[in-house]
Amino acid sequence: MKDGPFLERIGLPHSIHQKQAIGMYHTTGFSHDEVVDLCVIINSIERDTNSLRWPPCLGLFKSVAATLTYMRHNRTQAEIGESLGVSQPTISRAVAVITPLISAALAEFVPVAEDLSDNEQYIVDGTLLPCWSWAGRKELYSGKHKTTGMKIQLACTIYGELVWISDPVDGSRHDNFGLADSGVLRTMKPENWIGDKGYIGNEMITPFRKPAGRELTDWQKDFNTRVNKIRWVIEQVIRLIQADR
Repeated sequence: MKDGPFLERIGLPHSIHQKQAIGMYHTTGFSHDEVVDLCVIINSIERDTNSLRWPPCLGLFKSVAATLTYMRHNRTQAEIGESLGVSQPTISRAVAVITPLISAALAEFVPVAEDLSDNEQYIVDGTLLPCWSWAGRKELYSGKHKTTGMKIQLACTIYGELVWISDPVDGSRHDNFGLADSGVLRTMKPENWIGDKGYIGNEMITPFRKPAGRELTDWQKDFNTRVNKIRWVIEQVIRLIQADR
């Protein structure tokens, strides 16, 4: 993309050097060029003339960068403000304006249930997206993860391609609740889905649970080993998502 009036409009000065962009990924999760691309999409979204605008002192580029940093690391707004030379209320305004715009800009890229094939095999698992610990929001606390957050369900192919992400539910909820709440299996063949023991009862392929008073048979143990080797794929997908935060 060439420098010009458009770059000024999104708050990216002509004089910015490529070397100044080094390190953006670790704060925002995006490369410099990806942040610019996101700004282009956001700038093209039709908005009401009376809607709030991002702070002029930051411009669109820095407002997006500040919001992505806030989302990725849960850093305090005052800390982000210090790094950008602005006040906490300015960052608060940027986050409030940019967050819904990012959601709108990236909505078409989010994998949804409608894109799934009834004849494909999928592996599903849940993970927690940590957030601030609010004393008055005990429903966000996950006993398994020992922290607060929102829980999502994710599905991938047996080859590791992420194909679906559910809407979030309270962190205290179990994976089985999250899957049922999503309704994703209503139009799917559950027998084509693979999950851990937390999904037993959904007619999915899951490991056997050890029965009370006896051990699993040898073939059941072998079956569990084979299922867990396949499930390893979704665990790697989730690790990549967590590492990218």
